[in-house]
Amino acid sequence: MNFRKIAAFVAATGTLFWLYTFYFIAHVPQGDGSGFQWLAVFPLGMIFAFFFLPAWLLVAIGRLPRFTMVFGLCGLIAFAIIWAQLLGEFPRAQLH
Repeated sequence: MNFRKIAAFVAATGTLFWLYTFYFIAHVPQGDGSGFQWLAVFPLGMIFAFFFLPAWLLVAIGRLPRFTMVFGLCGLIAFAIIWAQLLGEFPRAQLH
């Protein structure tokens, strides 16, 4: 089993999800028009910086592939927990 490829896939998945969150937040209904939905970028960015930047570095240098895979999976779990909370906070679109 090639753990380096799996770790790279996990890091790529986390990175793509992080980039997707910017698209999603940009398309959230305005709500009260304050723009506070953009504050969600900070915890998501911290998760990316803490879990996925080191994972990419370790994948690039080929060190600790099993640890990198598990560390990246922990990052994906952290994304899932925070994203589930954020989805409950974002305003819903009004249907007319």
